[in-house]
Amino acid sequence: MRGKIKYYGFFWVTLGLFIMSISLHWIYAWYAYEDEAREHNQPIQFSDYLNATMRDTMENWQSEFLQLIWQVVGLSFLLYVGSSQSKEGDERLEEKVDLLIQKLDRENGNKVIQELDNKYPRKS
Repeated sequence: MRGKIKYYGFFWVTLGLFIMSISLHWIYAWYAYEDEAREHNQPIQFSDYLNATMRDTMENWQSEFLQLIWQVVGLSFLLYVGSSQSKEGDERLEEKVDLLIQKLDRENGNKVIQELDNKYPRKS
């Protein structure tokens, strides 16, 4: 049991933070709903509170999830198709490695680089 808690530690911390934040959101929403109902001399009805708080929660989640989905899916797609931002690091790294190979083995460096390029073609 202890191994599962440790293995899934990030999940448990995230779940704990989620439960705490959603609970606080609904508790403070109740206080705000009570205050607003008293201001307008309206009866306090749980169904009205539930509808208003659920609407606010869903609006918030919709906004956040759409943003997160765009960041994850959009970034993954751009990296996959090879945007200029994703290529920059690979090309620079390959040039540095080529330079190191040439410096370490002056006689055979270019031959080694050519063999590597044949075995693992560079991305264009």
